[in-house]
Amino acid sequence: MKTIVLDRDGVINEDSESYIKSVDEFLPIPGSIESIAQLSKAGFRVVVATNQSGLARGFFDEHVLSDMHHKLCSMAEDAGGKIDGIFYCPHLPDANCECRKPKTGMLQQIEYEFGDKLAHSFFVGDSLKDLEAALAFGCKPVLVRTGKGIDTEKALIGNSLLSIPVFDNLAIAVKKLLVL
Repeated sequence: MKTIVLDRDGVINEDSESYIKSVDEFLPIPGSIESIAQLSKAGFRVVVATNQSGLARGFFDEHVLSDMHHKLCSMAEDAGGKIDGIFYCPHLPDANCECRKPKTGMLQQIEYEFGDKLAHSFFVGDSLKDLEAALAFGCKPVLVRTGKGIDTEKALIGNSLLSIPVFDNLAIAVKKLLVL
């Protein structure tokens, strides 16, 4: 089974500089849930890898995060898809943990959980951290312009990462990736 890794905030759901702190604030980007369903129907294992330092900052707790993820999974199922796993880093950026992107601990956890190598799997993100984690782990990075994606794309000008495929949003990215 092919695996695709998706970042959460800014790729699947709307992002916020003040963090997504409740189920009510968890709002899918138009087309993202349907795209997850398309991936599932095409035989992809869909996993989410997300930095969630809002936990360590005290903006929300594990129960609220679980409720947000339950909402996401339910929406995907209602659309005919499935999210096979959600992996998150709860630490602050300066905690120097191994799981916070751009480090690859979450990707290692995904491989361990599913017993499948992620090398050459697509990793869709909106930030430089997502792209760096993907490259460091041998995944194929894909940038979307939602969330922080436009700023990330601008920052890549003149950078060797500029050759990474860039799409306006997850829906367009999935349409293109399904024909590759």
